[in-house]
Amino acid sequence: MNVNIQGAPIYFEIPILGGIPITATLVVSWGVMLVLTLVCIWLTHDLKVRNISKRQAIAEKIVITAQNFVRNNMGEAWMRYVPFVSTIFAMSIFSSLSSLVGLWPPTADVSTTLAWGIVVFVIITYTKLRTNGLLGYLKGFCDPIFVMAPFNVLGEVFTPISMAFRHFGNIVSGTVISTLVYAALVVANHALFSIIPGVVGQWLGAIPFLTVGIPAVISLYFDWFGSFMQAFIFCMLTMMFISTAAE
Repeated sequence: MNVNIQGAPIYFEIPILGGIPITATLVVSWGVMLVLTLVCIWLTHDLKVRNISKRQAIAEKIVITAQNFVRNNMGEAWMRYVPFVSTIFAMSIFSSLSSLVGLWPPTADVSTTLAWGIVVFVIITYTKLRTNGLLGYLKGFCDPIFVMAPFNVLGEVFTPISMAFRHFGNIVSGTVISTLVYAALVVANHALFSIIPGVVGQWLGAIPFLTVGIPAVISLYFDWFGSFMQAFIFCMLTMMFISTAAE
């Protein structure tokens, strides 16, 4: 197993398809999609109008929350984007939290977040073209004066890039910080107990006492809070860019 340029481990390559690498990002991403699909099927199975089950109540609560999320940030006219925003939100959270079970988080690979950013960029461009037409879309690059056109074009192009690297950077930084803290605690644990002379000091120094508890607190912030926050920010930016594209 080797590592690709984004850092994701490569499991194997498909020679008949030009040596396409099958990375941990692809495997975990498809695994997350499979889990989400099965959960959705289970939650929406055997729906009823009366005497609904707790499972259906949870499903309805999730749908209502997603609808209110889009309605409050985009307006009633944009309710068709509820499935899209909900999908990105769920994929982002579950992909980031996959590290809790020892898997490679797909959001730690810039190709994942960049793909989401490109999809959002295509929707933004389509919305602008549908609202203003081709001429109006091109004219918008000259606002407020024509000399600003190159900067406006760059701003348009860098929209998906900034979204992708913001999400990717925060997830990776959390992983790096957690790893560094854990390594530092192991070294500190060994240095602390090595003060005790003899075999007892060596034995106690080999047991990572200091790594109990502290990494869990750090994980609570970077893995849980950070994952939800980055998913929320990415979806907020998605809704903001799409809704303002129609203005």
